[in-house]
Amino acid sequence: VTEAKVPEADVLNILINPEGKIFMSMDKTTDLVATVEDMSSKFSFSLNAAQMKSLRENGNIGVPVEMLGAYLSLSKEDMGNEVAKYGVPTDSLDNGDGTKGMSEFQHWVKSARGANASLKLCIKADATTPYAVIKTVMSELQDMNENRYQLITSHKKAEE
Repeated sequence: VTEAKVPEADVLNILINPEGKIFMSMDKTTDLVATVEDMSSKFSFSLNAAQMKSLRENGNIGVPVEMLGAYLSLSKEDMGNEVAKYGVPTDSLDNGDGTKGMSEFQHWVKSARGANASLKLCIKADATTPYAVIKTVMSELQDMNENRYQLITSHKKAEE
């Protein structure tokens, strides 16, 4: 336990909510756009100008890649309602030859790292978050040789 300062710049935030859903955000819009552009080339999707504008304003990734365009076309209110249902998948993807490859989560991290090599990874969770999901995220990062990250929980004051 430490009271180390949370990084403020060049950060990829990985939020795991109490329901075990994974969401990602980046502090720099330019990095986020570059990350999504890389993912669009890997997963063969494209976003129109309105969806890109929504991405810049929203700044979060929290749905499977195949749903990203439809998600970014929703109103802000509907986005908030929809995103809570999904999260970024951690299931390994089929390589097309019967073998399993990287998960969608790992692809997002790799693309984010490609957009900004100096990114700091921060995993945010609290006491109500299922440990199994936190362990899955840490294992996914370890499989990618991403062994340096901060695990951020709620801060407990001395008087508590």
